[in-house]
Amino acid sequence: MSLDRTSGSQPPRRIVIVTFPGLQPLDVVGPAEVFAGASDLAATWVDGQATDPAYEVEVVAESREPVFGRTRGYSIVPATSIDDHRGSIDTLIVAGGAGVLEAENREPLVEWVREAAGRARRVASVCSGSLLLARAGLLDGHRATSHWASCSELARRYPEVEVDPDPIFIQDGRIWTSAGVTAGMDLSLALVAEDLGEEVALEIARWLVLFLRRPGGQAQFSSHMSAPASRPGLRDLQLWIADHLDADLRVETLAERALMSPRNFARAFRKETGMTPAAYVETLRIERARQKLEGPPQPIDQIAVTCGFGTPETMRRAFARRLGVSPAGYRQRFRRDTVAA
Repeated sequence: MSLDRTSGSQPPRRIVIVTFPGLQPLDVVGPAEVFAGASDLAATWVDGQATDPAYEVEVVAESREPVFGRTRGYSIVPATSIDDHRGSIDTLIVAGGAGVLEAENREPLVEWVREAAGRARRVASVCSGSLLLARAGLLDGHRATSHWASCSELARRYPEVEVDPDPIFIQDGRIWTSAGVTAGMDLSLALVAEDLGEEVALEIARWLVLFLRRPGGQAQFSSHMSAPASRPGLRDLQLWIADHLDADLRVETLAERALMSPRNFARAFRKETGMTPAAYVETLRIERARQKLEGPPQPIDQIAVTCGFGTPETMRRAFARRLGVSPAGYRQRFRRDTVAA
């Protein structure tokens, strides 16, 4: 299938995917397939011939040598090296993977990412690639996400980043970040929708046999998987919070329970967990509400009270801010007993 867009034809959008040794290959191949498929679907046709593809995907690395992931059984061969890469970029995407921790310490790569971002209309990361963006200073002052296993590390090492561990992907201005692995395809579909419209994004999702564009607000994993605080007092408090979400959980109340001043408590809690006390409490309340909304039907006002929001409106604002969807909308999309058409 192709969608005629003879009117308003424009040069291909240049998608540049940054790689490094130890990457997660699907962080590269997944987005590349989305953009390549969308390019085919949105091809411009003139006299029966396709011209001006919607996207051109380039893979870059420090050198043009093959880049291996966790196994040396297969590799990705970059089209060019960072030293040879020139020109404007539509979307710069940084892949993730275990090798990102070493990549963060490679100053030429970090500097190139910083410089290339200045040539790009949009900047994005897949999975733990957010750590490399943060190392380049590109996430400072921005809301961002990452693979659930990397969110605590991202928050701990880069306190200027507002880390939200819940969504599958987040857009904050021209910065886009996504959760782990397959979430990079969800992010890419959202970018395609922004560029070419929902029809093209939905059609490529069908061709790739993907869920029809999971909204960014779908939670990626349980926040209980976050590492507990190492200090016994704070670790015990975390457990107490989870069991008393309908209690008064203001910073002053929690600090008193931890036998600390509010200021010292807030500083220590963020250092240990990577989140402010308020953000941590809201995250647990949203997770508990999600679980209830995904389960047997309960009145939304009852869920709001038992999860500590107090009123449905407070819960609605929290869901809209964190997940980009209302509680009722979340229930409609993610009820476990809902059968997809």
